[in-house]
Amino acid sequence: MHARSPPAHQRSNPHESRAPRGRTTDCLRPRRRFKTKAEAVRFESLVRQRLVQDAEWNPKPKDKRRLSELVDRWFDLHGHTLSDGVRRKEILQTLAKELRDPLGRELTGNQVNELRRKQIEKGVAGKTLNNRLGYLKAVFNELYQLGEIEYRNPLERVRPIKLQERALSFLSLEEIAVLLEALDARDGSPHPPIIARVCLATGARWGEVEGLDPALVRNSTVTFANTKSKRTRTIPINAELEKALKAHLARHGHFTHCMETFRRVLRATKLNVPQGQASHILRHTFASHFIMNGGNILTLQKILGHTSLTMTMRYAHLSPDHLQDAVRLNPLDQT
Repeated sequence: MHARSPPAHQRSNPHESRAPRGRTTDCLRPRRRFKTKAEAVRFESLVRQRLVQDAEWNPKPKDKRRLSELVDRWFDLHGHTLSDGVRRKEILQTLAKELRDPLGRELTGNQVNELRRKQIEKGVAGKTLNNRLGYLKAVFNELYQLGEIEYRNPLERVRPIKLQERALSFLSLEEIAVLLEALDARDGSPHPPIIARVCLATGARWGEVEGLDPALVRNSTVTFANTKSKRTRTIPINAELEKALKAHLARHGHFTHCMETFRRVLRATKLNVPQGQASHILRHTFASHFIMNGGNILTLQKILGHTSLTMTMRYAHLSPDHLQDAVRLNPLDQT
């Protein structure tokens, strides 16, 4: 028997959408209408672009670059702009090799801590190890900041070694005289004696004086442009030193690298200088005598070019009245 056709008023409109068998109308694709074809094409392009960018639909492959490759990439993107970038890259590549060059994303803090323990047993200084950790952290932080890696720094919870603070060493007036006499007496490069004198008079680093532009010695001042903080510093000097410095530069031209010569002379004098300080003892000597002679700690901060007063406060204990209230106000002297 054939089923009878429904009445005409109950028949569905042939132009209306029908749901496929087994599906409800809620599962149908939403449709949009556009006034022009160009508008529809633009909308289609936007949807396709969003689908490509959506990690849920198109996940990125996992980063399989090794630590040494990340170091190279860091240097190409950022490290080359640093004054010590080449040296730092060499240190980082050595560190990657010692860590057996793991995948960057799989490096763990425990791997670094285990290597650090072995290096401590070999006698590597704690400050050196802290510097290396800082360099390694900086690679991941910079690459993450630049969007080069999508994962955070795997070493962010690794803490540096807590070091015992050491008292700063400096040369006495008698020791300064011995050192300058030894520099004046040696043959060879003419630069170390005058560089040492400028360091003692201004608190500048040896490298800052070596890179001094002769044109920036003027009006009884010296301006250092090649500083560690990338900020210029202008320091007054006396007329006698200015005259000697100008005469030296006019005769010999720009300073050349001669720090190793200074180190050899310093060792030969047998002065009591802590290991690792070398030319930096001149900077400490300037700062120490500046404070001992009543200089202001904030003025010293500007002269040395410290961005943080914390660094300059290391010399505060040398001030004649530093913490003298401890003598005046202690309970023993009041009994």
